[in-house]
Amino acid sequence: MATAKEKKAEVKAHLKKLRADLRKMHLTVTEELSLPEPSEVKKAMAQMEELLQVVEPKKAARKTKPKKK
Repeated sequence: MATAKEKKAEVKAHLKKLRADLRKMHLTVTEELSLPEPSEVKKAMAQMEELLQVVEPKKAARKTKPKKK
């Protein structure tokens, strides 16, 4: 189990990477007037899921389990 200090550092690293990717997407949309590639959006969503797992591991585990039909 990670200490609070380690968890904070991990969250900061995830946020820094996510912020950079989102900033790049935003510039593409505003300056080039084109939408980002679907793979870029999926990558950002995956990074947000990773961040959620760091911040709230129990909630993230429940959320990612497949639902029974």
